[in-house]
Amino acid sequence: MTVLLLEDEYPAAERLQRLLQQAAPEAQVAAVLDSVASAVQWLSTHPAPDLILSDIQLADGLSLEIFDQLLVRSPVIFTTAYDAYAIRAFKTNSVDYLLKPVKLAELQAALTKLREWRAAPAASPDSARRLERLLDALPRPDRQYKTRFLVRSGEQLLPLAVSQVAWFQSRHETTTLATADNRRFVVDYTLEQLESLLDPAQFFRLNRQFIAQLPAVQRLHPHFNGKLLLELQPAPSEEVLVSREKAAAVKSWLEG
Repeated sequence: MTVLLLEDEYPAAERLQRLLQQAAPEAQVAAVLDSVASAVQWLSTHPAPDLILSDIQLADGLSLEIFDQLLVRSPVIFTTAYDAYAIRAFKTNSVDYLLKPVKLAELQAALTKLREWRAAPAASPDSARRLERLLDALPRPDRQYKTRFLVRSGEQLLPLAVSQVAWFQSRHETTTLATADNRRFVVDYTLEQLESLLDPAQFFRLNRQFIAQLPAVQRLHPHFNGKLLLELQPAPSEEVLVSREKAAAVKSWLEG
C-alpha cells in the first residue's frame, strides 16, 4: 500500500509515519508534502496512491483545496486539530476524520475501514449513512476547549485561566507559557497537543515554535521572501516569523 502523507509540521509528520508503520507495516510512504501546491503537483505527475493521509491545514491553505483543483480518486484519511471541516471533508473520498493528536488505535480502525470498503465496495454505506457516521464520530458542536492550566510556581501549583495566556513557545523540547503580564511557566504539553486543546478562533500555530492568542499579536511587518515578522506582547526573546505559505492563513485568522 502506497501512502501520500500531507502534513506541514515536521514533528507531526514524523509521529504519523511511526504510527503508520505500527498500524500497517506493509505501507510505503511515497512522499511527505507540506503544501497544497506541492500536493497538486505531485498528484498530477505520479500514479494515484492507495491512500492519502492528510492534515486539513497545510502551509499554504486547506488541503480540501486540492480536491477542488484535481479529480482525486485515492481514499483519504484526514487528520486535524479542528472538527469544523467535517462536511467539506465528507465531500471528498474520505474514509475517516481523526482529531489530533492521532492515536494508534484510531488509525488502525480507519485502516481497517479502508480495507473493508475495498473488499466489498458494493456494501459501502451510501452518502447519507457515511455522513451520519462521520458526524457521529466527531465531538459535538458545543465542544469545550481547555479553559485553565495548572502551572508550577516555586513549590506551588497555580490555576491559570486560558484568557491570561499570551503565547506558547517550544524550544529544546520544552514548552513555555507566557502570560499577558509577562510571567513565564513551563507546561507539560507539546505544541501539537495544545493545538487540539485550544480554541482555534483564539489561538493560532504561527510556526514550529509558537502558538499565540489573538490579543498578543500587536503588529505584522512584511519580511523577506513574502514572510511576516510578528510583534507579540509580551515580546519573546527571539523573532517570530511566519512563512510565506502560512502568511495568508494568519491574516485571515486575525481578520476573523
